[in-house]
Amino acid sequence: MKISTLLVGIAASQVLAYPGMGNTMAEIQARGDHPLERRSTELLGDLKTTSNSNLTPQGSTIKSILQGGSAIADSSTYSPPGKLTSDACKKSTLCIWYYIVQDLKGTFTDSSGCTDLGRGAIRQGFHDAATWDKYSAYGGADGSLLLSNELDRHENLGLQDIGAQTKTWYNKYKDYGIGMADLIQAAAMTATVCCPGGPRIRLFIGRKDDSRAGPTGKLPDQSQDAKALIDLFAAKTFTSNDLVALVGAHTASKQKFVDPSRSGASQDTTPSVWDTKFYSETLAGDNKTILIFHSDKSISGYSATKDQFKTFAGSNGKSLWSPAYAQAYFRMSLLGVNNLNNLTEITQVLPLPY
Repeated sequence: MKISTLLVGIAASQVLAYPGMGNTMAEIQARGDHPLERRSTELLGDLKTTSNSNLTPQGSTIKSILQGGSAIADSSTYSPPGKLTSDACKKSTLCIWYYIVQDLKGTFTDSSGCTDLGRGAIRQGFHDAATWDKYSAYGGADGSLLLSNELDRHENLGLQDIGAQTKTWYNKYKDYGIGMADLIQAAAMTATVCCPGGPRIRLFIGRKDDSRAGPTGKLPDQSQDAKALIDLFAAKTFTSNDLVALVGAHTASKQKFVDPSRSGASQDTTPSVWDTKFYSETLAGDNKTILIFHSDKSISGYSATKDQFKTFAGSNGKSLWSPAYAQAYFRMSLLGVNNLNNLTEITQVLPLPY
């Protein structure tokens, strides 16, 4: 298992850009201290065995992103040819999803920024996908969180409101041919970009739904130490730096059940905005103004993750974190999906960043 961090400063920005580290990386890893590591480039699903000559344009794009390309979308948008109920719209996947995303958008943002349901949608996307790892025969981004009794598990406490709302959307739009797995991930990415400062992450649909409850013991817990979390995420194809990027989603988090006496306490002072205060305020350690999870505190100080954590907390942190998070969550949204070569991109229907 690789356990490593990015060097702060110039080295951090270079590694995030995926340069070849060559013999330098090999020498560093041989020493055992692992101060440098790029993010994961491991392939997933059917792309592990699909030759380049058999890749579809969509499969090629997904492969490129998984192997280090940017997951942040450009500013291309979509204009529907008619109303949702029109024949022209019913024939267009983009048109159907355009109206769905518009519905989600109105729920995930208000005058203050991202809403509680928006926060829930981001967490819901994680919890549906993260039931998979490399040793799982099933699970992942398959909609099982809401198609089975998975939502009743203790680790999914707090997702009941967004779960109920997502089921309402699913029942509203399922006759248009959408799947629950795609809806959950579309909601997570819509909610992310609806938070002011959030990245617009490329979005693909076509996942296969599964009504079997996902495997147990695969989700992270706030009581875990950094080393256990690194191991847990490595089994899902993430590096320790990916883990540091992903926990930054706590910038939009409010807890209810970690400490019920402080229900509603946020993990940084700006939970309606997608920024890097989570990193700097976790390092500052003021557990009265915000509620700091044990897991986050452990990651912030662990030898393999502390340098990357400090980099995201720094003055250039947002410019480094946004692409790192986008790529890591793009990977998360595809865990357990075995038909990646046949997915369809619908990024154009996502809102532009606020």
